[in-house]
Amino acid sequence: MSNFISHPKYTCALGAQQTVLAITRAVPIVHSGPGCAFKVHGLLGQGQSYVGGGSIPCTNAGSKEVVFGGVNKLDELIRSSFKVLDGDLFVVLTGCTSDIIGDDIASVAERYQEEGKPVVYAETGGFKSNNYSSHSTVVNAIIDQYVDKYRVGEGVEKGLVNVFSSIPDQDPYWEGNLEELKRILEGIGLKVNILFGSRSGGLDEWKTIPNAQLNIVADAWTGVKIAKHLERKYGTPYLHFPYFPVGGEQTSDFLRRVADAVGADKKLTEQFIKKEEERFYIYLERMADFILEFKYNIPRRFYSVLDSSYAVGMSKFLVNELGILPSGVFISDNTPEKFQKLVTEELNNISEYRSVTPVFETDGEKILLEIDKDDHKNRFIILGSAWESHYAKEHDADLLLLNIPLTYRLVLNCTYIGYNGGLRVIEEIYNGVLSTYRT
Repeated sequence: MSNFISHPKYTCALGAQQTVLAITRAVPIVHSGPGCAFKVHGLLGQGQSYVGGGSIPCTNAGSKEVVFGGVNKLDELIRSSFKVLDGDLFVVLTGCTSDIIGDDIASVAERYQEEGKPVVYAETGGFKSNNYSSHSTVVNAIIDQYVDKYRVGEGVEKGLVNVFSSIPDQDPYWEGNLEELKRILEGIGLKVNILFGSRSGGLDEWKTIPNAQLNIVADAWTGVKIAKHLERKYGTPYLHFPYFPVGGEQTSDFLRRVADAVGADKKLTEQFIKKEEERFYIYLERMADFILEFKYNIPRRFYSVLDSSYAVGMSKFLVNELGILPSGVFISDNTPEKFQKLVTEELNNISEYRSVTPVFETDGEKILLEIDKDDHKNRFIILGSAWESHYAKEHDADLLLLNIPLTYRLVLNCTYIGYNGGLRVIEEIYNGVLSTYRT
């Protein structure tokens, strides 16, 4: 049996460097072998961001550090980073080399903390987990070592919520998705800590995390560890909406659940939902003539090769609002066993009339072999990544790029969740239909 994974859709634990880079004026300091940080960036990143890509400070630990230890080199790098880089938070992350030899990065970082420097540390050796899990590890480390020290205000601020959803760069549309979540939650009268990206308040926002009335987890599992940590630490309750809400039905359901949990103004909530639904479904009504004209050449089935948060949300949307049926839902994010049951239940009850059982598989090549067993008589669509592009082309299938790697597309602030995200999904799918008529 092979121990290799073909066509991976995530990276090692060190991928959490992208979590740090998504915080305004935060700098990752990587204690690893040469090339690790840049390889992670090559799979996840589009653009350098603030001191990202090849600019990330790294110890480039080699054979000397393996034999004699690398804490002195790390100490020198941290001190140099303070002199050269204009950052407000420095997060020390480890790679495989430093974790295997057992370098005590905590003692190094804590010395700077005692000096009043904004330094945080987290062990993210690549062999320990993937970047889905290490995202939570790094967020909790920042909460414990930075937010606790610099928090602003005391007590609970009514209407303030923290949102934990798309993982920066692991979800290629993370920034647009977080912007949409912020927009719709503000639409029902809430103050929203989105924490990552240009629409957040940066570290000032992080300092108010303990003051939130509610923590909102809008993904299958990655944010739950953070929310439970905050519940233990500050007593903040949390709401778990176990997938990305896509389109009219799901987004309205999401907002109503949040409004109930936080005690938001129900009248304002329903007014906002009504306004957004009217806009959403007016656009859908305009599609009637198009659907009738092209009814014999639109995708009737789909295969999902996505992480659990996208897979559930997209599947529900395609089935219930577009009438495109699932032929296979493959979950590629190495979902922990304790959350697999929840994901399976959501897909087993995808609609009143349909049920689908997901396949949890991280090997992309094995997934394509399973898809190939089907008899592809009708036009179908694959929800996946650049890994599936050649297969889609060979089988005249449509491809909606929702996962990394995203080789063939530039992403700025595109969103595929919420009301606006649902409209974008529709455009992408049916633009694929029209593109086949190019002369």
